[in-house]
Amino acid sequence: MFFGRYAHSLDDKGRLVIPSKMREEAGDKIFIMKGFDGCLSIFKEESFERLVKEFESLPYNKKSTRDYLRLQFSSVCELSFDKSGRVQIPAQLLAKYQIGKEVVVIGAGDRIEVWDKKAFAKYEAEAEASFEETAEAIGNND
Repeated sequence: MFFGRYAHSLDDKGRLVIPSKMREEAGDKIFIMKGFDGCLSIFKEESFERLVKEFESLPYNKKSTRDYLRLQFSSVCELSFDKSGRVQIPAQLLAKYQIGKEVVVIGAGDRIEVWDKKAFAKYEAEAEASFEETAEAIGNND
């Protein structure tokens, strides 16, 4: 499980240091793809394979499924760590999803999320405002 929050900077080549605790949990092969709410999501191989199996169960005869899968799969890149614990995030992903030099890396359970620092601050402020209501709404509906 991934958890925690870390402020980092991308270097000029788009390389990002993934925190050591997250690297250990992630293993050797990771996959990055379009996330939700403006972030990029990084999955370890096992979690990515589970996600692909979920995708395979979706009804391909529906246009919405095809649209979603095309966007998701076309954003996927396989990454590996260099000797310094960095990953090279492809420039086209950084540009397309507006991830700047200053980033926030958060653990989100089965994945790592990479956010532009300003975008995450905005998202967090909005989500915090309704945190308790959201917790109640997603809680057990007994």
